Amino acid sequence: MNEDARPTNEQIANAGRLVGLEFTEDECSQMAQRLAERADHFERLREGPFARLGNHDAPSLYFDPRLPRKGSVPAVKRHYRLADAPETQRPATLEELAFWPVSQLSRLLKKRQVSSLELTEMYLARLRRFGPQLECVVTVTEELALEQARRADEELARGVYRSPLHGIPWGAKDLLATKGYPTTWGATPWRDQVLDVDATVVQRLEGAGAVLIAKLTLGALANGDVWFGGLTRNPWNMEEGSSGSSAGSASATVAGLVGFSIGSETLGSIVSPSARCGATGLRPTFGRISRHGAMTLSWSMDKLGPICRSVEDCALVLGAIYGPDGRDPTVSDSPFTWLPRGGMEGTRIGYVASAFAPDGSGEDEDEEERENNVNVLATLRSLGAELCPVHLPEDDLDAANLILLVETAAAFDEMTRHNLDDQLVRQVESAWPNQLRSARFIPAVEYIQANRFRTHLMQEMDDLMEDIDLLVTPCFAGKVLPVTNLTGHPALALPNGFRANGTPTSVSFIGKLDQEAELLAAARVYQEATGFHRQHPPQFTGNTGG
Repeated sequence: MNEDARPTNEQIANAGRLVGLEFTEDECSQMAQRLAERADHFERLREGPFARLGNHDAPSLYFDPRLPRKGSVPAVKRHYRLADAPETQRPATLEELAFWPVSQLSRLLKKRQVSSLELTEMYLARLRRFGPQLECVVTVTEELALEQARRADEELARGVYRSPLHGIPWGAKDLLATKGYPTTWGATPWRDQVLDVDATVVQRLEGAGAVLIAKLTLGALANGDVWFGGLTRNPWNMEEGSSGSSAGSASATVAGLVGFSIGSETLGSIVSPSARCGATGLRPTFGRISRHGAMTLSWSMDKLGPICRSVEDCALVLGAIYGPDGRDPTVSDSPFTWLPRGGMEGTRIGYVASAFAPDGSGEDEDEEERENNVNVLATLRSLGAELCPVHLPEDDLDAANLILLVETAAAFDEMTRHNLDDQLVRQVESAWPNQLRSARFIPAVEYIQANRFRTHLMQEMDDLMEDIDLLVTPCFAGKVLPVTNLTGHPALALPNGFRANGTPTSVSFIGKLDQEAELLAAARVYQEATGFHRQHPPQFTGNTGG
């Protein structure tokens, strides 16, 4: 970067005044480096991926003159099928159920060997006991939880069984609106916000009979793992954060404080905390699940999805929450039917060879993580999969950040203009306050160009996925997160081993658009063959079993 190109504080302040914004001297100093780097990014993009754009290349954004429908929406026909499993029996100690997957808890509830009220009270006790240590809980919704649990038990007693989630306690990332309780977005300016609406996901899980017991932490405004109450912890290593931004959802699920949780992802916020904490987290196809009632970060990139203890649990939760609601116009009506299978014969799995090489998965990857990733390929071969080398798009992906930052700056325009960003805990150069101030200087032309380039990227990924059934990759290899978040492809992060210090490592499976059923079915075969998901952080197991 040419230091002569670095803008002065006076230039930044004057430019801000042109668009009606006042920046302090410190704020100008914090922005200067980022603005200079962004000028370099613009030049690189104009000479690289943007140079390929012709007049005929349209943006990836589409205008739809049809407003979201009002009134009733036809119910989605939902299919549930549990994989075959041995008979389950109530354990001697109730707390042993804390780490059981939804699929097993569901069988106990349906046979009335355990009640929803018992499960709910057990998880509430664990939330009170362990939540403060992990700093993963914003609000315990105890009154609502007990009411929903009693209703679930009464219905089961009458023979009413809504779904495999009936009576299962769950936790919501605290960007999902819930009537009667704060929805804080993890940020100080909104810590007392109460929205008079239930998010569609909250409504659908209630309709499936699930029991909401907690609003879980997220990094402030869905960035990182620091919220207004502290740093959410990784249950396997309390000295480190659980990663962001679905920090509390991953932490609470893995520590056995909830049966499952809901997270969200824009550029890695389901995959990253799931990988850090050893959860099984599904980022569905963009437009699979309604975001009505959820905080907006980026209209064209935000996705909601389940964070669970097994692949099958992700499938059961997805089955309850997917499909149109008439309120989020991006949601497709593609069907989802969970059909678990027993093997991988005939499955073509793509992999980027360099990502599994000793120095190829990512600059932060350690030797134990690399070894576990390589072992994934060997296991897949042994299960009958055909491995096919592929190449991910390698374009400069600063375009991803342009799209995200512009849309986030628009979503939180009032926060920046009224200096509410001063109340956020993190004030470093890479945190939201500075990011969104400096985003005011991204030209509208570059935002449109980035969305035109995004169309090219979508075509490249479509071509790549055409000859394979799914893709396996280290979670943070190369540009897999920005690429697949821009193109909207579904991703599943799940544990693939452990380091010598006991912390988990994880791998990602990437599926075709709207083909989560195939993605989950294949990943479940791998997960059941390896069993890493059955191990739990010792500090939180107490007298529980695996």
